[in-house]
Amino acid sequence: MEVCLWATTFILIAVIILLTIKIHLLKKSAKEIKTALSEKLETETNTLIDISSHNKHMKSLAKSINIQLRELRKERLHYQQGDYEIKEAVTNISHDLRTPLTAICGYLDLLEQTEKSEEVTRYLEIIRNRTEILKQLTEELFRYSVFISVSDNTSYENVVLNSVLEESISAYYASLKEQNITPKISIPDVKIERSLNKNALSRIFGNVISNAIKYSDGDLKITLLESGEIIFSNKASSLDEVQTGRLFDRFYTVETAKKSTGLGLSIAKALTEQMNGSITAKYIDGSIYIHISFPNQDNKTNL
Repeated sequence: MEVCLWATTFILIAVIILLTIKIHLLKKSAKEIKTALSEKLETETNTLIDISSHNKHMKSLAKSINIQLRELRKERLHYQQGDYEIKEAVTNISHDLRTPLTAICGYLDLLEQTEKSEEVTRYLEIIRNRTEILKQLTEELFRYSVFISVSDNTSYENVVLNSVLEESISAYYASLKEQNITPKISIPDVKIERSLNKNALSRIFGNVISNAIKYSDGDLKITLLESGEIIFSNKASSLDEVQTGRLFDRFYTVETAKKSTGLGLSIAKALTEQMNGSITAKYIDGSIYIHISFPNQDNKTNL
């Protein structure tokens, strides 16, 4: 009886040891898959997940993930190719439009210097107005094609967010006044510095302010926090939560912004992310809130 008890105990201990080893190996394989998957997603590589385990279930899992990785790479290449083609098309279209527009503006200048009836003058004013709008949209398309292209020659410098924000607000003073918007500005006395590209930062602020002018019901609040976060908010009855979520989409506009290409916030988003920052938009209780923040660290990576 005692021998049977010892034998049973030995068998149970052996089973427990084998199960412990098997669980350990399964955990090791799961960890290998997790680490490998993270590496494959973060870096563009053609290598697949390979694990040391011979467990058929874990190898089957790795195989299934590799199939999905191949599909993901195909989709990524397809997206990159399509994105490149869109950039090329935008650049070419904007360039092709600028030449005839310049000629049209030149002939309009000549016509305005000639004697003409009151009716002709009125027609010329309409043509001039429409031409200026088209010129503005074309320039926005051209700037978009430039800004979304990563440039190795664009460098970073220490910039004071307070100063750049104040300069951007001043640059849009006339436009704000024209729309009867008196912005409420809150900027701390302490200087908030970040390592960024000043021109890109000015462009971001300008595009966000321009967006506020398009959709504001007559108010605008701009707040710079000591944490470095910038918040733009305004009442926007012409927008809703769904439309706000699409404001960063390329070429997206709403009915109230017919004179826009819908590229302003798309450019702002591209520039912000190129400088490792974040920009988000939320719609809360009839108001739109745009939050911009940049990491508080030395950024040595070029745009």
